[in-house]
Amino acid sequence: MRRIPLEITLVEFPSTSMAATTEFLSTVCGWEPTVYGQSYTNLIRGGIDVGVQGDDDEQSPAPLMVIRVPDLDEAREQVEAAGGVLTFGPFDFPGGRRFHFREPGGNEMAMWVPAPV
Repeated sequence: MRRIPLEITLVEFPSTSMAATTEFLSTVCGWEPTVYGQSYTNLIRGGIDVGVQGDDDEQSPAPLMVIRVPDLDEAREQVEAAGGVLTFGPFDFPGGRRFHFREPGGNEMAMWVPAPV
């Protein structure tokens, strides 16, 4: 199996109050927030972004590592071939397309591709 190049680009935190978590991280860490609607904020920290997911229906139960891949379909095939289980998606979002999966040890992660420019 050919290995695909991976790059961790985002860690997403579930939050019971997106606004409070965003304000806290912005104040304490100095990260610049970009708000996407009522339930999601992205905080640029330089290197790896931090996301705050406030939508109960879309948040994972723990922080979510999000990995950029060059080919989403190929990444999904490799995840499933290695014993991973798809948990959500694939779905479009502002900036790209992604899916969530659970690896055999129980951790949920996500893989994504940027939207074409």
